[in-house]
Amino acid sequence: MDRQLRDKGLAMRKKVLGDAYVEKSMATADAFNAPFQEILNEYCWGAAWCDDRLPPKTRSMLNVALLAGINRMHEWELHLKGALNNGVTRDEIQAIIHHVAVYAGAPVGVECMRIARKVFAELDAKP
Repeated sequence: MDRQLRDKGLAMRKKVLGDAYVEKSMATADAFNAPFQEILNEYCWGAAWCDDRLPPKTRSMLNVALLAGINRMHEWELHLKGALNNGVTRDEIQAIIHHVAVYAGAPVGVECMRIARKVFAELDAKP
């Protein structure tokens, strides 16, 4: 394992997804899935997300579109929140969902809209 890349990835993961979510994922890891958490930190977040050729906002937009296209709605909701943390606007999210619906199908667009509205309502309800 490349410790420096892992640490850099862990920091990026926390920045995008939030400290609480990542710390919970790490704290609840057991002997079975702890190595996978390290793979995520080193490769997904370190090697991919810390590659500075694309800014985090662009990566978030790509993730939102790709996760919708492969219909991974649990991850989609998580990365929608991350996209908002990375400066993707609600208007941009709406445009992405419209694009996804055309290319990946209306049913996935409907599900993305449902989740986005839920997330926006939760955010709007926070003081």
